Amino acid sequence: MAVTNTLRRCAGALLLLTPLAALAAVLPEERADTMYHSYSGGGVTIDGPSVLVRKNVGSNLSLSANYYVDMISGASIDVEATASRYSEQRDEYSLGADYLVDKTTLSLGYTNSAENDYEAETVSFAVSQAFFGDLSTLDLRVSMGNDDVFRNGDDNFAAQAEHRRYSLSWNQILTTKLIAELSVETVADEGFLNNPYRSVRYLDPASGSGFSYQPELYPTTRNSDAVAIRTKYRLPYRAALKGEYRHYADSWGIVADNIEFRYTHPLEEKDQWIFEGKLRFYQQTGADFYSDLFPYLNATNFRARDKELSDFSSVAFGVGVSYVLPDRWSLFDRKNTVNLYWDHILFDYDNFRDVTVHGDDTDINPGEEPSYSFGANVIRLFWSVWL
Repeated sequence: MAVTNTLRRCAGALLLLTPLAALAAVLPEERADTMYHSYSGGGVTIDGPSVLVRKNVGSNLSLSANYYVDMISGASIDVEATASRYSEQRDEYSLGADYLVDKTTLSLGYTNSAENDYEAETVSFAVSQAFFGDLSTLDLRVSMGNDDVFRNGDDNFAAQAEHRRYSLSWNQILTTKLIAELSVETVADEGFLNNPYRSVRYLDPASGSGFSYQPELYPTTRNSDAVAIRTKYRLPYRAALKGEYRHYADSWGIVADNIEFRYTHPLEEKDQWIFEGKLRFYQQTGADFYSDLFPYLNATNFRARDKELSDFSSVAFGVGVSYVLPDRWSLFDRKNTVNLYWDHILFDYDNFRDVTVHGDDTDINPGEEPSYSFGANVIRLFWSVWL
């Protein structure tokens, strides 16, 4: 089964690490990116290659294609408690088109993702309109996805899920040094929304460990809303400081806040070396139907023990460097850059406990296990060629 959303967000970093959305109505740059990405933490390793190509057709149309691979191995603590280690591969293909008409950009996108027990298709559409001499930009995006969920070893299991996402953002040049963005997003999910392999545990005095397991059971709908404020400020010595605050809430009772800061510093006048630092704080409350240990079998109508639905927080810090290759090393007599980014993330779970301690023949009672925490490393190494 696919890894959790948090791991995918970490491993699936964008090839083009752009700041705020472009304010002027222009086509994306023509370039090709080849990337290797790696995530390691919590007993799981995810890595693989990705290739992205953007090419213009005339002066109004830009086309893009992306191939992205996640090779997953190991077992998170959720899986380790009830199953064995596993390995799988997810292949993702994406196509996109941007069409520029005066100050309006129309965008279409299609993504197909497949692994041995999960297939997903997403179609997206966006309209971007520049106003007031390109000082303001309004961006509207809509996407619709359909997923098919299977369970290895059970040919009779098949489920579907639908996802609809709507977002609206306003970008504004406030001064010659300050850019700001306000965005709102709403997501509607419907269908089978939980992991068919994951279980919850409940107190069972008849069990040797004092607890037993039963399958998770989620609601079939989930509505979420998020609002974010982002800024980018050019410092007097040519460096830039970026900030973001995002607030999230959904119908499952999860409320989350995210604060992130980035600092970008060109080392030389020609920007041959560019360094970046990052600091991110995240905290959320758990879902209404989450529990690390339920009091008895079928204790509630809905039940979950996914640690990503618990009360938890994370802190991430990262560094990055971009180097423009000298002309003698560049391909096609074009600009070439080599980029390396590393993030370290610390996860702390308030009410998700490490049940693997029972394998050490300890006298710890159910519900008194230590809270779970772990660290993860994310690496992105990519080479960009301007076409």
